[in-house]
Amino acid sequence: MITHIEGRLVEKSPTDVIIDCNGVGYFINISLYTFSNLPESENVKLYTHLLVREDSHTLYGFSSVLEREIFRLLISVSGVGANIARTMLSSLSPEQVMEAIAHNDITTIQSVKGIGSKTSQRVVLDLGDKILKVYSLDEVSDISSNTNKNEALSALDTLGFARKQVEKVCNDIIKHDPEASVETIIKQALKNL
Repeated sequence: MITHIEGRLVEKSPTDVIIDCNGVGYFINISLYTFSNLPESENVKLYTHLLVREDSHTLYGFSSVLEREIFRLLISVSGVGANIARTMLSSLSPEQVMEAIAHNDITTIQSVKGIGSKTSQRVVLDLGDKILKVYSLDEVSDISSNTNKNEALSALDTLGFARKQVEKVCNDIIKHDPEASVETIIKQALKNL
């Protein structure tokens, strides 16, 4: 099994990269989360998962070990293939996926394109205990269930800001001030966007 690849970034797009490692170019499928975390330098290191099928060997790359572990957990669920797992990690960060599963937040999981209600229920049912056992409860915060944050997100979304960027900024604000009001979150987010 190929566990990671380190080398020179030759090509990159939001869905894949080519890394030159000692003269061999590896085509690696990535999520948008990994794409956004790619360093500006030429040298990169991606943690990989090799998916072997009868007709292909496909490499999936991740910017962190946590993202790779969440990917592996997701593809272990019946009805969730590698492409759906990658789409989920493109729409949500690994931490958001963990929180949604740990808090039985089927709505968040179902918001990912290609995942219906049955699949989202299966993901929560199959992975809930595994997420809580493998990752300590301290890592799974209550950020996602904060109603003030959700209202602020909705308002900023209406103003036309990119959802992913707004969520990251709002999560940072809530981490520093868990009791922040909707107005405070919006004002601080606007300063940081």
